[in-house]
Amino acid sequence: MQQSLTRELAEFVAGLDFDDLPPNVIDKAKDVLLDALGCAMAAFKEDRRKAGIATEIAQQFGAGGPSTVIGGGRAHPALAALSNGILINAADNDDTHKRALIHVGSVVVPAALASTEASSRSGRELLVALVAGYEVATRVGMAVMPSHYKCWHSTATNGTFGSAAASARALSLSAEDTCTCLGFAGTQAAGLNAFFESGDDSKSVHPGKAGLNGVLAAVLTQLGATSPPDILGHPKGYLAAFSDEPKAHVLTNGLGTDWEILQNGFKPYPSILASHSPIGASLDIRSRESLDPKAIESVEIRTYATVKSHFSSKEVRNGMSARLSVPYCVAAALVDGEITQRQFRPERYTDQDVLRLLDKVEVTVDPELSPLYPDKFPARVIVVMQDGRQLESTFLYPKGDPQNPLTREELERKFRDNVDGVMKPESTEKLLAMIRSMESCDFNAFSSLLGKDGLHHVRT
Repeated sequence: MQQSLTRELAEFVAGLDFDDLPPNVIDKAKDVLLDALGCAMAAFKEDRRKAGIATEIAQQFGAGGPSTVIGGGRAHPALAALSNGILINAADNDDTHKRALIHVGSVVVPAALASTEASSRSGRELLVALVAGYEVATRVGMAVMPSHYKCWHSTATNGTFGSAAASARALSLSAEDTCTCLGFAGTQAAGLNAFFESGDDSKSVHPGKAGLNGVLAAVLTQLGATSPPDILGHPKGYLAAFSDEPKAHVLTNGLGTDWEILQNGFKPYPSILASHSPIGASLDIRSRESLDPKAIESVEIRTYATVKSHFSSKEVRNGMSARLSVPYCVAAALVDGEITQRQFRPERYTDQDVLRLLDKVEVTVDPELSPLYPDKFPARVIVVMQDGRQLESTFLYPKGDPQNPLTREELERKFRDNVDGVMKPESTEKLLAMIRSMESCDFNAFSSLLGKDGLHHVRT
């Protein structure tokens, strides 16, 4: 009998070893760990309310355990994954795999970190668990896209498989048990895209819950519980239920040779990835032209269909709804000449100059650009001035995309900016050095830097 694709993925995860990883894959795993931890720490500055919820939720279920809550105490690994996933996603600055449309770091890093710490493993094992989680999450995501994204939040749903795979590898589950773990992942996967207009907290709870679900799947497996043996391929399984046009072959094509973690991108702007090409085009116009934002007659964003259907709301009620609004991001970029965390604070998203320009911004589907998605994330911004001038710029790959990547220096600068004011400078540099040498670092010393005592400046 032919082996199921679920089993093939499970065998890959269970058999993956550090020596199987090419040097660029190891380096990328360190990059995703660095970026995710920086994003988590930024939550204590940029969304203190949500950071407080994230660190408190683990305590509400019972304090104590083997795994570290970033900026908090210790907890059961499932609860640590829940808290840390919320933190990493809180400021919407976490990484993205564009073809799977998953913020992979916010689900895989918490599960891998919590399970590795709980099983007293090493930094070397953490890196292997991270790679296993990235490969599974992204492949499941690509297999159900694009129809999946109509209603389902890919980070929550497909990400659950990544957190389960990372936990299974960190706990050294066998191939058979990993298959069971993935079965539990698929039957727990959930998370709806209803937050796009409201910008509510469910967006960040989703990756936290996906991380929790993945750890729970591994623990259930260890306890001897059973799950469907082919959760992905069963006629009533995940691919059939979660996609109108599933692509099962994507699950295993090139597995172990074509590393999807290398296709992961890092955000230079703390907003939805769909806004990054429009932001880049808007900032390019600002840098080239003498432009008075008050003299703008209209702004058109020509782009792919998903931006129009999912991210074109102008109802900006809070910081997260601003991050999810491509028209707002473009208006703020044209007025301020930058997009940083400052643009998502109340003084900016309630600013009258920004709101006046926001009223003039429209998103349209470009028939030439739309078919380029998701290989490219194209956008053309056209600014019409009151004096009749028409200014435009086109971006096909936003900054941070694998085709237009952040340099190591830029990624490390982002990390330092994220943790500034949360960690002492000497602790920041110590943590960065540990991540860069993760395969040989003292894992206990590394974990201690992430907790409440390591983040000396945390005030939630």
